[in-house]
Amino acid sequence: MTPAPHRSHTDDLLAFIAASPSPYHVVASAAQRLEKAGFRELLGTDDWTGATGGCFVARAGALIAWYVPEGAPAHTPFRIVGTHTDSPNLRIKPAPDTGSSGWRQIGVEIYGGVPLNTWLDRDLGISGRLALRCGPGGAPRTRLVQIDEPLLRVPQLAIHLDRTVNDGVALDRQRHIAPIWALGDPREGELLRRVAAAAGEDPADVLGWDLMLHDIQPPGYLGAEREFVVASRLDNQVSVHAGVTALVDAATGVTDPSFVPVLAAFDHEEVGSGSETGAQSPLLERVLSRSVAARGGSDEDWSRALAGAFCVSADMAHAVHPNYAERHDPDHRPLPNGGPTIKVNVNQRYATDSTGIAVFTAACERAGAPWQPFVSNNAMPCGTSIGPLTAARLGVTTVDVGVPGLSMHSARELCGVDDPAYLAAILGAVMAGR
Repeated sequence: MTPAPHRSHTDDLLAFIAASPSPYHVVASAAQRLEKAGFRELLGTDDWTGATGGCFVARAGALIAWYVPEGAPAHTPFRIVGTHTDSPNLRIKPAPDTGSSGWRQIGVEIYGGVPLNTWLDRDLGISGRLALRCGPGGAPRTRLVQIDEPLLRVPQLAIHLDRTVNDGVALDRQRHIAPIWALGDPREGELLRRVAAAAGEDPADVLGWDLMLHDIQPPGYLGAEREFVVASRLDNQVSVHAGVTALVDAATGVTDPSFVPVLAAFDHEEVGSGSETGAQSPLLERVLSRSVAARGGSDEDWSRALAGAFCVSADMAHAVHPNYAERHDPDHRPLPNGGPTIKVNVNQRYATDSTGIAVFTAACERAGAPWQPFVSNNAMPCGTSIGPLTAARLGVTTVDVGVPGLSMHSARELCGVDDPAYLAAILGAVMAGR
């Protein structure tokens, strides 16, 4: 059976996922935990002079958090854990109220690499944020919304109407993915009224939105020994949750100010990271440079802090699939509960090199946690994450790692019950250097 400490961590992970159906909710959940641990939020427009201890910056679906130990000089090197907050899903269009043949439907756009068939016949809720009419002084306002009710469904075509369905489902991204939610003719503004009411806002004050659908089935455990976790958005909330846990632990009882631990949780990784809150943006670089300047640091101190920095890019990885074992490299077949994987790709789809492996495996040893190597089958295209982007942008040694799982990018994914706790312990060892 699973050791109690691991089960406790995983229980907490499941609560985190249930509360975080959108990237904006991920940031809110992380911020709440950091504030409880004594971290304080800094706004970009604030004066950061003298800011030490635990701090974080939240911007839409991204969060940068760090802890400056007492007495740490301005040139103290960073220990960075990079993750992402977004997951592939269905996002609501600007003019959503549509329909056909007597059904009222909602228009959606496909976000990221979605296996569309996994979204069929699921009970779907709505989450995200509303952009509201500006208040006094012209400051923009946003409101999170989370409707965990079975509002929508993308219905599968009955086998009687498609006898070849088991030979492969061909789904048209425009015609076949619009979910149903009522009967009758489309009613303009109906969705907005429903969502605004759930958020406690006047629909007339809602000027825009970033809304998406989520599977309302709660996360849970699976298997003969309950050795697996099944949930939506394991990619990549497993890593965000582990990073928050590790940062809080690293900030607790720090006696050696050798490193400044950092958590960077970016948005839009699933669509290439090219946004103001993505890993290709200067967000992390600007926040870290300001944190150095806030402690009286010079350009030289900033360069020294980067020169000694190290980054772990934590994103979900592929476990070997028992029904498709030929799709994996025959000598690299990670399994759940065997520890996180270290991802290697010589074409720099992952940023890992031998020095990164050495730092990470040493942290595994200190944490008493196992790890597994991962390399893609040469005949299969290799995925990527924020590792290469962060390494190239900051010029820091970076290693790509991840908890192995099945059904990546599906509406509901699977990983081992022990691996999230292993990852958090290892990241804590990296951040604190202990």
